[in-house]
Amino acid sequence: MTHTNSPARPVAQIPARAVTAVVGLLVFFELTSGVLQAGITPLLPDLAAHLGIGTADTNWIISVQLLAAAVCVPLFGRLGDLYGHRRILRIALVVTAAGTLIVALADSYPVLLAGRLLQGPLAALLPLEIALVRDRLPVAEARRAIALLVGSLALGSLVGGLALALVHSASGDLRLTLLIPAALALVCVPVSYVAVPESAHRASGRVDWPGVSLLSVAVLALLSGVGAAKNGAWGSPAVLGPLLLGVLLLIIWILVELRAAEPLVDLRALVGREAGPFYLAAFLFGIFYFGSQAPNTMFFAADPTTAGYGFALSALAISLVSLPGYVAAVLGSFATAAVARRIGYRATLVTAFGLVAAAFVLYALVHDAVWQMAAESFLLGLGMGLSLGAMPTVIVEASDVSRTGIAAALYNNVKTLGGAVAGGLFASLLSAFVSPTTGQPGENGYRTVWLVSALCALAAAALSRLARRHEGKPPGSAGQ
Repeated sequence: MTHTNSPARPVAQIPARAVTAVVGLLVFFELTSGVLQAGITPLLPDLAAHLGIGTADTNWIISVQLLAAAVCVPLFGRLGDLYGHRRILRIALVVTAAGTLIVALADSYPVLLAGRLLQGPLAALLPLEIALVRDRLPVAEARRAIALLVGSLALGSLVGGLALALVHSASGDLRLTLLIPAALALVCVPVSYVAVPESAHRASGRVDWPGVSLLSVAVLALLSGVGAAKNGAWGSPAVLGPLLLGVLLLIIWILVELRAAEPLVDLRALVGREAGPFYLAAFLFGIFYFGSQAPNTMFFAADPTTAGYGFALSALAISLVSLPGYVAAVLGSFATAAVARRIGYRATLVTAFGLVAAAFVLYALVHDAVWQMAAESFLLGLGMGLSLGAMPTVIVEASDVSRTGIAAALYNNVKTLGGAVAGGLFASLLSAFVSPTTGQPGENGYRTVWLVSALCALAAAALSRLARRHEGKPPGSAGQ
């Protein structure tokens, strides 16, 4: 099961320009990934009505996929480092396509959640692609390719949210609308066999299956506890039991990882000044990036005549109101490299998180008109785009070249883990503010979600400022 670099392998003889030429195929995967990730968001109110679930429970449609991603991302990243990133990329695409098809055909809440669970490897696509381009390209070209991939993900999110909302508005058929991303995901599978080259460098060792198992059960227990904390009942056995079990299992997992010769997650990398603060910032980023999606959508869809807030918007109208944010995210993602050349990646991240914090504070204070929230979404999207563009680069460049897959995967893992925790946490917060007369969360529940998100963004900015950054240089070398 041990793998080493071998100069005689044909894959190592593929020139860098071949990888550059095939970046377009990877861009297609990220465009599809964006459609799958963002396309379901404006459809959440209709899904909730179709399946007969409450407002708070819609958060689990997002967070169950993030729960699966929290385990799949480091696992697929490690498998990619061992057996080749292209090979594992193909497997991730197959599983994601199957999950997307199940989501489209689901006729019950449990089946829908099962499909979302199978979409977990979706989050592993970008880390595997980043590892591929960094493995085969010089630093400058790899940076441009990474920025292009991240920008394509943001662009796919923009197109996906708007296109699916348009289809749903025109057809009125929720299943037909969801079959569109399923078809895209299925097309990606044969495309991955066209010309994508395999990575040249391989790590040695094996998969840390005890680490995978412990992490999976620990995260599941934590999220079960958070999800059970409805109406603020944090002291009940149904909440405390799973939470304590999850914490205990996490402690055991940490001890196992620290003793493992080939750990699933290199926890020692999390404590260094070079990468550690960025990983913590990525966790906080996941909280406000993923966690705010469902609450924002449900706020837009809420009927002001019954809830006392919201705008009673359709899926299409929600996409149009969110459009400035998606456009800004695309612009921010593609502009990251140019901005960072002028002020550095650390300053770019601090600025980006500051923009995000300001946007969430404005959400909490000013949300009485659609145009106000559309303007605030532009500010939020710009900060999100810059963050998405900068964070993978700073984290991957702090890792050894033979472990780029697991480094990029760890970044995505802590980000998606933050999102999974936020899904349960924000569902609990909204449940704590449910009105007994309307059965819907009160306005203060949304204010709390937005203010918590703002605090997380400010903390992420402080952590990014704390990090020791060496621009474009190996860890340990002198630099900026």
